[in-house]
Amino acid sequence: MRFQVPQFIEIEDKIFGPFTFKQFIYLAGGAGIIFLLYRALPLYLAVVFIIPVGALSWTLAFYKINNRPFILVLESYLKHLVSNKLYTWKRVPKKEKKRVEEEPVAGHIIPTLAEGRLKDIAWSLDVHESIYAGEERSVRERTINDAP
Repeated sequence: MRFQVPQFIEIEDKIFGPFTFKQFIYLAGGAGIIFLLYRALPLYLAVVFIIPVGALSWTLAFYKINNRPFILVLESYLKHLVSNKLYTWKRVPKKEKKRVEEEPVAGHIIPTLAEGRLKDIAWSLDVHESIYAGEERSVRERTINDAP
């Protein structure tokens, strides 16, 4: 049974004529606010508020900066305005980790991580046919395989 794989998943569907759902919401919301301003305020005062609301609604619906929707740019700008802007640099020296070597317990050898992470992973997976097959067996393998 064959299934169709969607080809253009980055492109939003046009739901309301030539507009996507988001564009329609931005434009309808802007038109609603403009209508309320027109009805509630005198015309000369309403125009002062109508023009910025219309520009913002058009910008949210259509304008992109660096192929990113304007709403993301506006969100980043508002976060920048609200966030703390004091950046300080303080060099903190790294603390050296001391190696703690444990002694064998009752004739068993406890594995350490000194030989490298890849060997440890291969050993823990019990992969005997690994890229280390040509090398001599490590102390861990000899101890485990030769145990009675």
